Amino acid sequence: MSAITVYQDHDASLPLLHSEEGDVIKSILGGVGIRFERWVIDCPITPEMSHAEILQAYDQEINTLVGLEGYKTVDIAAMTPDNPQKDEFRKKFLNEHTHSEDEVRFFVAGEGMFYLHIDDKVYMIHCCKDDLLSVPDQTKHWFDMGPEPHFTAIRFFNNPDGWVADFTGDDIATHFPLFDE
Repeated sequence: MSAITVYQDHDASLPLLHSEEGDVIKSILGGVGIRFERWVIDCPITPEMSHAEILQAYDQEINTLVGLEGYKTVDIAAMTPDNPQKDEFRKKFLNEHTHSEDEVRFFVAGEGMFYLHIDDKVYMIHCCKDDLLSVPDQTKHWFDMGPEPHFTAIRFFNNPDGWVADFTGDDIATHFPLFDE
């Protein structure tokens, strides 16, 4: 289930707020300039589906968002527990970073945890199937896919190079709870 937990950035021991209500998540994130939406379609997504079939299933939603935001590239990122590089990828994404463009993810399957470091707070967002999260450029954040990752996400880019991070060097991510399913 989707959820948000908000902390002061210097104290991960006491949450300021926690909610699993979609409207509350959307309102809190909207208040700090983050887009959060739920996209529910009638076509069931199965593990056997190709990336092209998944993109086709969400064609209308993808085209609407591309039309609104002007994204140039749309692709799919997927990770499963049997991926031999899962630990390497998890470690890489666990470091606080920014991007020169928005980081937009729509979870088609599975789940993951985004942490947004905005002003003096950390917003921990548990994203699940049907969640769209758009993190604006230059927003400090990190992502945890958990020790046994399972997710498929549609990604939107303006930069043809795809995911390019500028790591902050701050160790803040080490002070917050990991996503341990």
